Amino acid sequence: MTEDGVLELRQYTLYGGKRDTLISIFEKNFIEPQNALGAHVLGTFRDMDDPDRFVWFRGFRDMPARQKALETFYGGPIWQAHKNDANATMVDSDNVLLLRPASLGHGISEPTASGAPGAVYVVTIYYLGGVDAAQFAEFFDHAVIPLLTAAGVQPIARLVTEEQANNFPRLPVRERDRTFLWLARWASLNDSDAFLAHSGAWSGWRDAAPASVMPALMQKPERLRLIPTARSKMQ
Repeated sequence: MTEDGVLELRQYTLYGGKRDTLISIFEKNFIEPQNALGAHVLGTFRDMDDPDRFVWFRGFRDMPARQKALETFYGGPIWQAHKNDANATMVDSDNVLLLRPASLGHGISEPTASGAPGAVYVVTIYYLGGVDAAQFAEFFDHAVIPLLTAAGVQPIARLVTEEQANNFPRLPVRERDRTFLWLARWASLNDSDAFLAHSGAWSGWRDAAPASVMPALMQKPERLRLIPTARSKMQ
């Protein structure tokens, strides 16, 4: 399967002690029905740094496919049968970034559940403000990718905000937050922590950034450390 052209990074804040309840409901009822409609459940995760946070990626072929899939799923019998139980676990479900690949080949190709347990995924999110996404992606390719390659890290995806309006407003997205993010996998927590310590000591990598890109580099990026759930396609 080719990579999806539209993606959602969804972070749900849950009531205390309810994360495993939601994961159970989700994995038993919501994966296959969404996949069948073209709303691809690409990865489901526990946030390592917040016991009340459930994070997942969902992908679609394009924006029209997204609208059709969401209208069908959320108007259909599976969601109607389980929505009350799912919603009862959530404080908030509106922390959603609507995304697209930064360029061709930089999206998330549909993964398969493979690999040894214990892997850690890290999402690094830069907030662009008014910075042009293509310019930031070009800077990232020239300044950061060589550092990642030297460290033995190959990003799974590089994504930017989808600028088209949300075509399923029943599910809000953070339309005002323009972002660039990259996603990578480490075989273990020790490996990911070692990389984060190593990359935290990088010096000078912003020196050649164009003035037009610098505003997006002044704020430290947001970082999510994620552990796959049992049925996540990303393992």
